Amino acid sequence: MSEHRPFEIRDPQFELGPDIPRYWHGGCASLTLFFNGLSIFFPHGERFFVTSVKAHGHVVKDDSLREEVRLFCGQEGVHGREHVLYNRMLVAQGYPAEAMERRVQSLLRRVSRTTTPRMRLAVTASLEHFTALLARRILAHPALLEGAHPTMAALWRWHAAEESEHKSVAFDVYRAAGGYYLERMVVMMSTTVIFLRKVFEHQIRLMWADGILFSLLQWAALARYLLLRRAAWELAR
Repeated sequence: MSEHRPFEIRDPQFELGPDIPRYWHGGCASLTLFFNGLSIFFPHGERFFVTSVKAHGHVVKDDSLREEVRLFCGQEGVHGREHVLYNRMLVAQGYPAEAMERRVQSLLRRVSRTTTPRMRLAVTASLEHFTALLARRILAHPALLEGAHPTMAALWRWHAAEESEHKSVAFDVYRAAGGYYLERMVVMMSTTVIFLRKVFEHQIRLMWADGILFSLLQWAALARYLLLRRAAWELAR
């Protein structure tokens, strides 16, 4: 099992309304939309995570891990709530966030219909690995949110901090459920392909909605952020 570290369920409430600029990340459209596209995943994604972990509660015998499962579910519940509000803000701004959320929900429903409970737990552990990597980059490099609106920067840093706190919980439950390396490797590979494809799809749909899909300047700005700041490359480490 991974090292157990105490964490807690917090209850921040962010003011996500008309006071938030459309391009809240330093006025850069493509960069703002990159983060907005990630938010689309969370309401249904967090519910999928919680359901997958709770389905294996009966295999968790360690008291410390059992408590971490409770805290994990609590934190993810609050994340989902705040990203529901975030995505409502996107709808108010004219983005097709509801339709995009439905596509995420449909994908997760297909996963639920076609996989075993333990495979769904492996999917959760894989996606939690991605969120933990992103969280580490955000927390270790404050410049990644430099110029962002204070409310949005606070939201993403809070989310990152809590993802770092509970990053090993799904994996520990997966191991307790008898998960093994080959299964985990296959699930991780397929999850990686699907997740990155969806991230790109969200970027395209949001940029299309703003009429900037074919803007070389916007794509160049996003590339500079992801590549020159080493965010994308270091996510893989």
